[in-house]
Amino acid sequence: MKRERLAWAVSLMLVTLVAFRTSRSMATHDDDYTFVRTLIDIHHQVSSNYVEPVDETKLQQAAIDGMLGQLDPFTNYIPPAKKEDFDRMLEGTFKGVGIQLDQLENGNIEVVTPIEGSPAFRAGVMAGDVILKVNGDQTAGLKLADVIKKITGELGSEVKLNVKHPTGEEAEIVMKREEIVLPTVKGYSRKQDNTWNYFVSAKPKVGYLRITQFTPTTYDQVKEAMTAMLKDGMQGFILDLRFNPGGQLDQAVKIVNLFVPEGTIVVTKGRNRPEDIKKATKEGALPSTFPMIVLVNEHSASASEIVAGSLMDNKRAVVVGQRSYGKGSVQELIPLDGNNGELKMTVAYYYLPSGRLVHKKKDAKDWGVEPQIVVPMDEEQEKRMLKDRYEQDLFHRAGTQPSTKPVASTQPIDPQLTRAVDAMLATLIFQNQGVPTTGPVQVLIPATQPATKKAE
Repeated sequence: MKRERLAWAVSLMLVTLVAFRTSRSMATHDDDYTFVRTLIDIHHQVSSNYVEPVDETKLQQAAIDGMLGQLDPFTNYIPPAKKEDFDRMLEGTFKGVGIQLDQLENGNIEVVTPIEGSPAFRAGVMAGDVILKVNGDQTAGLKLADVIKKITGELGSEVKLNVKHPTGEEAEIVMKREEIVLPTVKGYSRKQDNTWNYFVSAKPKVGYLRITQFTPTTYDQVKEAMTAMLKDGMQGFILDLRFNPGGQLDQAVKIVNLFVPEGTIVVTKGRNRPEDIKKATKEGALPSTFPMIVLVNEHSASASEIVAGSLMDNKRAVVVGQRSYGKGSVQELIPLDGNNGELKMTVAYYYLPSGRLVHKKKDAKDWGVEPQIVVPMDEEQEKRMLKDRYEQDLFHRAGTQPSTKPVASTQPIDPQLTRAVDAMLATLIFQNQGVPTTGPVQVLIPATQPATKKAE
């Protein structure tokens, strides 16, 4: 009887996956019943008679995976146990105090960096601090995962950390666990007070923003930073979408609208979804115009491709870098009956204002966003650039920040950004947008890897 109940549970799940609560003809219902009846029979025979005992949970998951495996890799079943983690990933949030940790070779648990605005950040935890105790318990001899478990807990509850600063001074820090919102918008480099410097060139003033993902707060972060840069006299702007996997479409649409006051932003349409055209409005746009460049690479996907492609099609920005990933499909989260989880299913494709399909279909020769200025980077160059970017993301105590002063070299850390800055400077000079006619141009990009020393 237990196996029969499990078989029926599997069948109900698959009926939901097949039906999706849409209207169907009687013939289709009959086909569904025949299919489910066959599946139940197979499941019963395997459960009862297979040569060795089977794991029912794995068997059920394999049945679902087998069906969805015939579709694209972006259509997935999310079981109830993973729903909360999945939702938090989409929202860019998690529970805790907001610190990134690492375990050193000597076993010490070291703070890589606090997260901006987090309880740990507000309490004064900084990069290089070593966690000595958690709620009075020594961390010596513990694995990193065990220390993380001790630090995490219920929202609103307190956690006490004893830390050793790089100076040798020890401190006891008490903080409350909160819902941590990951910042997705970053500048070019850290100032001495750990706030972002949003200018990649000081003379003329060329602004720079990097978006790591599109979450519910991304648009607000972008608008705030853009408003501040414009107030500070920004003359040109570079938007970096490299290594951005995408995220929420509504955020991408609103960000495009910041720079485009009218016209089509993106079109979505699918077999069973009506065409949806997103239009720009003057009310959603910034009051000022300025030359703009967008950086993309082969890791820019989904919503980041919409932003780059739409700005290019609307003749608002020049795109620099390498062709984007080609993930131009729309996924919907469909709750399944009986609290049996959710189905993340592809239901439509994105089309740019030009009508171009972003998605890379099987055997496609044209996909994604093709930059107007192609700047390839090999693996070593990417590693060097990502290392520099990682160092700039960290919070450091005063006097321990990595140097950002340029040094003489013919090999830039980031060839794509360097090309973008060069193109922007040339544009500003030719457009005569307040570029001084005397005195040198002051570009802040270091030519080689900046000298850094890890705090000990």
